[in-house]
Amino acid sequence: MANSKRDLFLKRRLRVRNKLRKMAAGRPRLSVHRSNKNISVQLIDDLEGRTLAAASTMEKDLGLIGKNNVEAASKIGATIAERAKAAGVESVYFDRGGFLFHGKIKALADAAREGGLKF
Repeated sequence: MANSKRDLFLKRRLRVRNKLRKMAAGRPRLSVHRSNKNISVQLIDDLEGRTLAAASTMEKDLGLIGKNNVEAASKIGATIAERAKAAGVESVYFDRGGFLFHGKIKALADAAREGGLKF
């Protein structure tokens, strides 16, 4: 029986997250979510179970509402890097979820790295 796209996505997400948890070493997790209309990212401290910083195209201040393209993703990456530095975080581990590392996800990661986050 063939797996559906959703089943493959969920399987990939669990595989990626479990591998990353082994290498976490107490660092916060930079979790990415991409929908058809928006892209959002959170900096999560799994030890305390709280969000340290977040950025999304749904924020009015950024002027990217309803945009989900490479330019928007790179702007979100730069924004989360600034907010992470303000929260006192320099080193994270990148949780791409079940999304493939190319296009928008890669642009977000590259912009976050240029902004000073290490992963």
